[in-house]
Amino acid sequence: MPPLDSTASTPPERYPGEPPVTSTGGVLFHAGEIFTSAELQAMKLDGLVRLVIGSSYLRSDFAENPVTRSRSAAHSVPHSLRPRVALARSCAAWIYGCAPAPAQISLVTDHRRRTTALPPFTAAVMHQVSLGPFDVNLVGGVSVTTPLRTALDIAVHGDGTAVSVLRAIDGARELACPLRLVEAALLGSSRVPGKARALTRLRAAQQCG
Repeated sequence: MPPLDSTASTPPERYPGEPPVTSTGGVLFHAGEIFTSAELQAMKLDGLVRLVIGSSYLRSDFAENPVTRSRSAAHSVPHSLRPRVALARSCAAWIYGCAPAPAQISLVTDHRRRTTALPPFTAAVMHQVSLGPFDVNLVGGVSVTTPLRTALDIAVHGDGTAVSVLRAIDGARELACPLRLVEAALLGSSRVPGKARALTRLRAAQQCG
């Protein structure tokens, strides 16, 4: 399913070797599909499943990975909006295993695309941004900002955990996103609000390393 716009080309899948994870007969369960929320909570108390995020649960004997995290987070996004947005910022960093589960799911959509607002009480926040052709990839078939774009967003928009998250991204070899590359991309960008603070965070994370 092409993300962000129906005419866009499909981005590359970052974890093509991962086995399919579905609600039907799989290891990932979303409340309201096979089981109700109450049933899943009871199964959690029995140790059969554990909460991933929102109303999505993972079978306890299965290890959490980027695919289960991306598909769980996507389930908290209204179905009609999923093709038009990408999981981003702290949510993307969590999907890559570089940050704790976010309190709120961050979404981005390209400001040049028409999209609707999130419905009230959705457990997500949406940002209209400028997205380049290489800013989004797929994780388990879900649109997620690339590690480089994610690191840039964390450096610019992150909170007090930004330095530790950036350090984790730098240390994750499978992401191939060293902070020197992130810093170079930021230095090459113009008109970035908070650029000086972002550079300070990046350099602090590199010193920590």
